[in-house]
Amino acid sequence: MSSAYFGSRLRKGAVNTTVAALAVAALAASQAPDVTADSAGRQTTTDAPAADPATGDGATGNSPYYTDLPPLNSPNPAPSASTGTTPAGTGSAEAGIPATVLDAYKKAEAKLAQSKPGCNLPWQLLAAIGKVESGQARGGRVSADGTTFAPILGPVLNGVGFANISDTDNGAYDGDSTYDRAVGPMQFIPSTWEWAGRDGNADGRKDPNNIYDAALAAGHYLCRYSWDMSTSSGLRSAILSYNNSTDYYNTVISWLEYYRKGSHEIPDGTGSVPSNRSDDDGGTTPRTPATPAAPHKPGTPGKPNKPNKPGTPAEPSTPPVTPKPPATPTDTVHHLEDAGTATLTAMAGDAFTTRIGTRTETAAGKAVAKVRVRFTITGDTDATFAGGESVATVVTDSKGVASAPALKAGEKTGTFTVRATVVGRTVTALTYRATVTERAADTLTRAATTDLTCEAGGEFAEEIELKATYRGAAADKVAATATLITSADEPTTNDKGPYFKDADGNPVRTWTLTTDADGLLKLPKLYADDTAGTYLLRITTAGGATLTLDLTVTAPEPTTPTPDPGESQDPSPTPSPEPSAS
Repeated sequence: MSSAYFGSRLRKGAVNTTVAALAVAALAASQAPDVTADSAGRQTTTDAPAADPATGDGATGNSPYYTDLPPLNSPNPAPSASTGTTPAGTGSAEAGIPATVLDAYKKAEAKLAQSKPGCNLPWQLLAAIGKVESGQARGGRVSADGTTFAPILGPVLNGVGFANISDTDNGAYDGDSTYDRAVGPMQFIPSTWEWAGRDGNADGRKDPNNIYDAALAAGHYLCRYSWDMSTSSGLRSAILSYNNSTDYYNTVISWLEYYRKGSHEIPDGTGSVPSNRSDDDGGTTPRTPATPAAPHKPGTPGKPNKPNKPGTPAEPSTPPVTPKPPATPTDTVHHLEDAGTATLTAMAGDAFTTRIGTRTETAAGKAVAKVRVRFTITGDTDATFAGGESVATVVTDSKGVASAPALKAGEKTGTFTVRATVVGRTVTALTYRATVTERAADTLTRAATTDLTCEAGGEFAEEIELKATYRGAAADKVAATATLITSADEPTTNDKGPYFKDADGNPVRTWTLTTDADGLLKLPKLYADDTAGTYLLRITTAGGATLTLDLTVTAPEPTTPTPDPGESQDPSPTPSPEPSAS
């Protein structure tokens, strides 16, 4: 992304893009809350705000674009409720989108719906941008796999009428090792494609001249800051991040609304290419050659004149000097300085509270504004910037400071680095060290207050549940260990008393587990061997939270012998009767 300026001349394309702000007027009312329509049904939009400073000046380096507007009449027939597109071969010619190009837009929409559902990216937005950037890949002149038959290149960004972007890819994408040029059907500049590029057709390559790759990359680029495309503010921010121009925004919105009303598939290579652009001379569209003049009829030769006397030969004229482009702010940068960045540490899964700040300075230490600084995450880490990217380009503010987007820690712990470099100029990089620590808890509590008792040889009726917190908030995904220990002073693993059972039913007295999303720990069932007594269960977590619980195993109750029902209940003999006196 870069700072671009096209000069103050009034151009043919500029007139068309000015009309775009009024032409949105002829479209049907938008669902966006800050779009209004007049009595004639014409739409107007509020002036688009300046782009987010973290986005720079766009994916295209603010390269020129097509300014043709859609017809004032709606596509006919209207789209069906099931497909959202009109039948092939019907409707306005401008509503037709080449088959492979249309397929790329729809597949990009489907992939973004899975990876970034909150973005709500419509494929019609990709179609609108593709229309103004390259005329739908020059009318769909692509191969079966979506690669353009010839590279689509914007003008040389050498500062003469356009942005001044020195080469960043050694000509790998644009064939120019001196200056950059926008590349492909979605017109990415090489420095942006370096991190935004995607493999949309699963061929193992990220090719800016492939419509599947370029469409998916454009979708991720638009969604990288979690803007919601279903809202007017999110949609406006995303479009302006692609090309920071209100005229560009109005033109894209015009085509977006037009395609939303209906579109249809046409064969590849049969689409029309727009004719008006925001610059004078062609970059992706060749100029139409002028009609040659009619040959002049020769006249009757006259009498030759007498040759003049040779004079002193004239001195050769001095060849014209090609004006050197004026120095850009980037050209004056001598070195990078840290702008007060504090220690970069975060727990796994959390956002870093500190943001990286880098200042661009001249050799004399003077701050330089409007310079693109690229921040790149390196090392064995899954940490990203906000939006899920590992690279971000930011334009320095009036104080020469570029503030990187917020860092978000992944699940990998350890140290990684963030490198700050100047786009378009070779200066020593500035390196920042960041650390991701494991998820932790500082407190463990048990909600229940009942005693944990069990008879020897039995099982504990209650399964123990605990709550882990960190600084008062639920501590999720925190590793914990439960151990039956011999004593509080010597927490070695006990070899008798209560125990857990492993998958094979064998007794174990150490158990590892992890808190759930609410910070809860639920221990497995506890059993008791035949040894009565009081035992200790200690639970510890990463971060130092500890809780020790008492477990009581009681001896079995003594049993009373039961008499044998076959024996007599009265063991004394029955006395014999007394003999008679007589």
